[in-house]
Amino acid sequence: MDRLDVFRHIAGQATRGEITFSTNINATLKVKRLLDDPDAHLADATKLVLADPLFSARTVAIANSAAYNRSGTKILNVTNAVMRLGFGTLRSLAASLIVRQMNNGLTNPVIRRKSAELWEHTACVAALAQVLARRMTDIDPDAALFAGIVHEVGGFYLLSRAEEYPGLLDGELEEWVEYGEKIIGRGVLKALEIPDTICEAIEQVWQGVGGQPPVTLGDILILANALATTLSPLQPPSDVAIHDADNTVDFTIGDETLSSIIEDATEQIESLREALLV
Repeated sequence: MDRLDVFRHIAGQATRGEITFSTNINATLKVKRLLDDPDAHLADATKLVLADPLFSARTVAIANSAAYNRSGTKILNVTNAVMRLGFGTLRSLAASLIVRQMNNGLTNPVIRRKSAELWEHTACVAALAQVLARRMTDIDPDAALFAGIVHEVGGFYLLSRAEEYPGLLDGELEEWVEYGEKIIGRGVLKALEIPDTICEAIEQVWQGVGGQPPVTLGDILILANALATTLSPLQPPSDVAIHDADNTVDFTIGDETLSSIIEDATEQIESLREALLV
């Protein structure tokens, strides 16, 4: 089975809903479902966060990041961190755990490195998306953060399957972009019960057509990808060249420019990115 056949095989499974997750992911999905429940209470969410040391650490780290800690008052416990963040951000943190758990069992060092690089890219895009949405649009910053975290979920799933097919990730990956990313991505997004509005924004990223200044959530994701300093290891060289050319993008919005907004928000973006990497 050549690489294109493998992509088509995995994509076919994804289309049919034949996606299986580890026990850890299924447990975190339960947390996500509770957070999605409009009748859930903050106390219930706090108990679930406290039950997971990694979730607890990341919740406190995000709450103390410059993006969420406007007062400068440090939080030292999960209960106060959950109260500061609210359900919207907690959903994003649950999604980040799910995405990272996909590749927990990898043993191949090359694939593990690609997974780490993909998460670094994801954290960079998610942090940029949150700040750009807050500073430039009326779009919910928590929705932008969530969308940034899950926008490469198809790539993480591919990496989780790559050890089954030696050589799958060798060389250039145009076939992944053309045949795998969208179909596999759609299947995984559906399996993770990602809301339609987030899926529509990611579809816009796959199409590569965004407006500047940003108006939609998809525009925000496309801009965040263009500004990200860490690239996806699954991007083919042609896309990397386009990214490098787009990295000079700038425009005026109101009385500010994109570059001035990014410069002013650098601490917030970087602190949020670092917190996601915990």
